[in-house]
Amino acid sequence: MEVTASMVKELRETTGAGMMDCKKALSECDGSMEAAIDWLREKGFAKATKKGSRIAAEGLASIYVDGNKAIILEVNSETDFVSKNDEFKELIDNIGNTLLKSDAKTLEEALEVKFEDGTINDLIVAKTAKIGEKLSLRRFEIFEKTEDENFGAYLHMGGKIASLALVKNASEEVAKDVAMQSAAMKAQYLDETKVPAEVVEREKEIFKQQAIEEGKKPEFLDKIIEGKVKKFYKEICLVDQAFIKDGDVDVKTYVANNGGEIINCIRYEVGEGMEKRNDNFAEEVMNQVKGE
Repeated sequence: MEVTASMVKELRETTGAGMMDCKKALSECDGSMEAAIDWLREKGFAKATKKGSRIAAEGLASIYVDGNKAIILEVNSETDFVSKNDEFKELIDNIGNTLLKSDAKTLEEALEVKFEDGTINDLIVAKTAKIGEKLSLRRFEIFEKTEDENFGAYLHMGGKIASLALVKNASEEVAKDVAMQSAAMKAQYLDETKVPAEVVEREKEIFKQQAIEEGKKPEFLDKIIEGKVKKFYKEICLVDQAFIKDGDVDVKTYVANNGGEIINCIRYEVGEGMEKRNDNFAEEVMNQVKGE
């Protein structure tokens, strides 16, 4: 029986196994979907699907640079132990270097990028089955620079925090200082133009209510709110933060004093905003003893 692309797609979605493994399973089983699922389970290729609902909020972030392109990415695992595994680190290297040579813009496109005989998704599924934990590519961003621009890359705690900066008309050293600033001070936005209007309005309302509670006169409210908003920007906007190596200037001024300007900066902290595992080790051992 001829194995069609739609059959391979259906089996892949059902089992989570790699595209080439699904194609081989269907060929070996004369196109029988049920038999192909059993074949994949017997070979160990389908066991990754059982991990699909499990939480993977550990892992590593990393940065790769090649000429005028750079990528920052986060790959997750279920436990910190696995994130220190050489095979897991090799997985990140393969994903990062492969995507850096691609034109992928979205996560969906990234997972379909070719890697050896399959795709990035096939690689992740295969490693999930081999390592025994749910693994996933969570996010990535690719920067491209011109000849008068420089990348600044910084990894903290072995890749628990990664920051990639792009500056114009300034040295790579200055760009790295910007990346270090972002990693250390946890800036949420590049500058005030990037802060969503609803975020600013919410803060203004909070500031207004605080001032009223403190008994400030109504005629002074606008001035008070304006001052608090400026302080708010200095906390959350990278360019407005006090420079960690020289608190007398902000980051924008530091870069300008070195002849440049900040074009972009991305900071990833592994697992931020994700639900974390809450394992009960004793309970897990007892369940294994009971065969659950």
